Amino acid sequence: MREIVVPRQESAKKLEIFLRKEFPTGYVRKLLRKNGVRINGRRAKAEDLVHTGDRVQLYIVFEKRTEAASTTNPIDVIYEDASLLVINKPPGVAVHEGKTVRKRDSVLGILESQYRGEKIRPQLVHRLDKDTSGLLLIAKNPATAKELESRFEQGDVDKEYLCLIAGRLPFFDGKIDLPLPGREGNLVHALTQYRVLKRFSDTTLVRVKIETGRFHQIRLHFAKLGYPVVMDEQHGDFAFNRRFRKHFGLKRQFLHAEKLALEHAGKSHQWAAPLPRDLDQTLKKLSAPETS
Repeated sequence: MREIVVPRQESAKKLEIFLRKEFPTGYVRKLLRKNGVRINGRRAKAEDLVHTGDRVQLYIVFEKRTEAASTTNPIDVIYEDASLLVINKPPGVAVHEGKTVRKRDSVLGILESQYRGEKIRPQLVHRLDKDTSGLLLIAKNPATAKELESRFEQGDVDKEYLCLIAGRLPFFDGKIDLPLPGREGNLVHALTQYRVLKRFSDTTLVRVKIETGRFHQIRLHFAKLGYPVVMDEQHGDFAFNRRFRKHFGLKRQFLHAEKLALEHAGKSHQWAAPLPRDLDQTLKKLSAPETS
């Protein structure tokens, strides 16, 4: 049994909400479904309120293997005004909580902690995969979130990525116009533009611009083209990835949201995020002359 005492500064809230601040959603649901939680020794339900000083007892072990790696470093904010933030998301950090990610370890949780005490409620308007680094736009209030979501849906936000793909792409530029699953699972229009920046012995560095924002769009499109993203563990070439990791030491997919541009508050804005160290080092190793 594990016991948590509700901190002095904590305001009264529903038990489920309190637990979700500390643990992944999947574990909280399991606790409540199996009646594995008590408040001051009494069996509790999701909607029961917890107050300062209450003792919350957990009777189902929280398995360490389901925890995401804790991220204590603050998120790098590269632009901020009264209504939005532009951050440089580090790789390995999920944008929101999930079955194996606690809220406090996610981008939203970290930002909420950074802005605690201020009247700001960070909201996602688009997403990046956990292992994708780079620029992410965050709304500070519901009105801005609604406006920005509409801008994304209408294609009024320019997003460019740097991506290393397996194989030597023979074309200098092109479009991948292949439908992908939408929110309801039905196939929907998806368009990806690319331009080759550099070819290596068995990989190609490309700059990618997406005109639609489908789930895993870049990764799926290049996989369907036969040139999957390097180190993509879900849609990639697994044998190639094993060799690449052994030779170059890269441990995550080579995909970085480098540029973001939009009209905001009557002005044109453009932001850029440099390649993180692991991707930069990979390119340097690829460019280095081979020695016998």
